[in-house]
Amino acid sequence: MMALGRSLVGLCLALLIVLPVAARAADGADAQALVRATADRVLAEVRANKARLERDSSGIYDLVQRYVVPHFDFTRMTQSAMGRHWRGASEDQRAALVREFQEMLVRTYAVALLNYSGQQIEYLPLRAVPSDDDVLVQTKVSDAGAPPIPIDYRLSRAVGSWKVYDVTIDGVSLVSNYRSMFAEQVQRNGVDGLIRQLSDRNRKLRG
Repeated sequence: MMALGRSLVGLCLALLIVLPVAARAADGADAQALVRATADRVLAEVRANKARLERDSSGIYDLVQRYVVPHFDFTRMTQSAMGRHWRGASEDQRAALVREFQEMLVRTYAVALLNYSGQQIEYLPLRAVPSDDDVLVQTKVSDAGAPPIPIDYRLSRAVGSWKVYDVTIDGVSLVSNYRSMFAEQVQRNGVDGLIRQLSDRNRKLRG
């Protein structure tokens, strides 16, 4: 669904790199330090258990659920991806959209995570001050023999904790990329049609 070269590997790395932004992060600098430390830990776990995870993909899904999901604002991501169509959705439809969109992202990139093969992560200087409630964390992910992939993360802080609300890979925003697809589906088949499409995709991903 994403027309990006190396997008699956890139985004699964994006999820890994940004996942550890915890409630105790006081500012952008602390958030970046936590990102770096936890990325090292999680990638080490993937490397150490790769054979087992390849045999049983449920393990990689559990890894993403445990470490990634709590640190992403899937409601905000879904609302942004829906654009103006969010206002026309009922509360039940909104809940279903968030649920299905979250599951699709988690399952898609949990599987893609198995493609990790030692790519190097470079953290660019952070441009933020302690009072900022919105931070851009910029990195480059390098693979042998290929140009680095720039991966940027937009995070906002609410009640003391940082949450990711968008990821940009090679200059393409995850949320914006899905917005055009969501809009097309809603125009064709309504909000319920989009929910069905996401649900069908999730059933296929469950295998």
